Amino acid sequence: MTLPPVLDLTTLSEGYRSGAFTPLDVIEEVIARIDAGADPAVWISCFPDEALRAAARALGTHPDPARPLWGIPCAIKDNIDVAGLPTTAACPAFAHEPAADAAVVARLKAAGALVVGKTNLDQFATGLNGTRSPYGAPRSVFDPAYISGGSSSGSAVAVASGLVAFSLGTDTAGSGRVPAAFNNLVGVKPTRGLVSSTGLVPACRSLDCITVFAATAGDVAAVLAVMRGYDPRDPFSRVPERRPLPLVGFRFGVLAAAEREFFGDRATEALYDAAIARLAGLGGTAVEIDYAPFRESADLLYGGPWIAERLAAVADFHAAHAAEMDPTVEKIIAGATDHTAVDAFRGLYRLEGLRQKTLAEWAKVDLLLLPTAATIHTVEAMRADPIALNSTLGRYTNFVNLLDCAAIAVPAGFRPDGLPAGVTLIGPAFTDEALAVLGDRLHRALGAGPGVDRHGTLPGTPLAPDAEGLVAIGVVGAHLTGMPLNGQLTSVGGVLLKATRTAPDYRMFVLPDTIPAKPGMIRDPGFVGPGLEIEVWGLPPAAASAFVAAIPAPLGIGKVRLADGTEVSAFLCEAHAVAGATEITRGGSWRVHVAGGR
Repeated sequence: MTLPPVLDLTTLSEGYRSGAFTPLDVIEEVIARIDAGADPAVWISCFPDEALRAAARALGTHPDPARPLWGIPCAIKDNIDVAGLPTTAACPAFAHEPAADAAVVARLKAAGALVVGKTNLDQFATGLNGTRSPYGAPRSVFDPAYISGGSSSGSAVAVASGLVAFSLGTDTAGSGRVPAAFNNLVGVKPTRGLVSSTGLVPACRSLDCITVFAATAGDVAAVLAVMRGYDPRDPFSRVPERRPLPLVGFRFGVLAAAEREFFGDRATEALYDAAIARLAGLGGTAVEIDYAPFRESADLLYGGPWIAERLAAVADFHAAHAAEMDPTVEKIIAGATDHTAVDAFRGLYRLEGLRQKTLAEWAKVDLLLLPTAATIHTVEAMRADPIALNSTLGRYTNFVNLLDCAAIAVPAGFRPDGLPAGVTLIGPAFTDEALAVLGDRLHRALGAGPGVDRHGTLPGTPLAPDAEGLVAIGVVGAHLTGMPLNGQLTSVGGVLLKATRTAPDYRMFVLPDTIPAKPGMIRDPGFVGPGLEIEVWGLPPAAASAFVAAIPAPLGIGKVRLADGTEVSAFLCEAHAVAGATEITRGGSWRVHVAGGR
């Protein structure tokens, strides 16, 4: 059995379906990789080898289609409960045996995932660097002199080094994103409350999000689909919603010169500029924004009263065991005593004032594209200046949870010295699905392989938009991407589901006297042509109904067969309207005709 250096859902699932290997085979490989000398600071605890083998055997040898994560090995950050392993939050004095799995872990197990063990973290999830743990400091998989990022340090390294196919982290200030950047992974920070936090040791309970690290955005999306859902036991849980973003013709906010700060790291800045150019090439328009209100919001997380929420999470433990905590973590949490209830309300007022200022910037764009981290530091430098250097890592991450945004971090490539950097796509709450699609497109376009396999090909196929609840409508003319009427689709939340061609028995004509110019497409059974360019868009039901009702004669909507043999409701024309009209079928596309071809 040969598995790739970095594990992924596609390779494992296809191997199981084909019979190339079984979950037991994969677990044996995982055990061998861990025993072969992987970074010893990755794990705080693991299940015994025989327990892992027994769990794999219990799955059998035939995949269960009702269990989407069947046989997929994973790791869990050690501030999330897993029955049978202690929860330490990287503090031995805090260690306790949980009575049950955290809600998300229970969902993963029910879906067939195999939990290997618990991963290291910055103690009590307080830090973005990965050095604040008595269990050691996991290192970047590309250079052990450099930090892995935190606080979800072990979770990121476990995936990037090929020990598991995905892992769970948490994110309050950027802990699900910064480690992704420093280990060439995808890391998702979902909308607050989208994933239950029942069974999580909180850092800031009102802001915490459980996150996912994986090789691709598609893998992250598949895991998140299992995890998400309302949990009445979690007071911060929210009923999942979906807020679409345009997937073509979108506007994305970028840093203006006045707010660019890379702390002298020109190489990371160059990778950010390259990502901007690439995302523009994928159908977006870069728009400079005023980052100041976002940055000032970010400053509140550690410079304002939210630090008191960290003490609230562990107040009794801190009172009895302060001396047994990491000194830097204890110093940060103890700083909460300097804040009063009055400060808390003033902080809330300040945040809401800044939120209003950010609305003016959101009005200009659909999403933001920011550096995940402005630079990376060595472990030695971080230990010498732990608080100041940690603050540089959160410059572009700390505001996201405070302002209730969704985010996905993707690899942006490598500096000349071989160290990775990342960028993050950020949108309003509940834009998770659209961000994942755009993030996947950007990741694949930038060409950074998965994890330590930096030159490897990304597994799987590009992540397709989620069409659930949308009405599919095919367009062939003025509504195509970049054409004059495309805004009628994007302005009502339409998303491009796929671009393809019709079956060969369709013909296209130029309709006379239409403004803007439009084609008429008819089916001619027995005719053999090139097949015509068609885009399939998904519209919310109400918008689809209004859109169809407004289509003028002689156009209408009918069933159109696609090149792959499937059918979609799409634009067709009454045959009488094309009598004597100029035929442009040979060009195969309305776009070709408009560009001057025939």
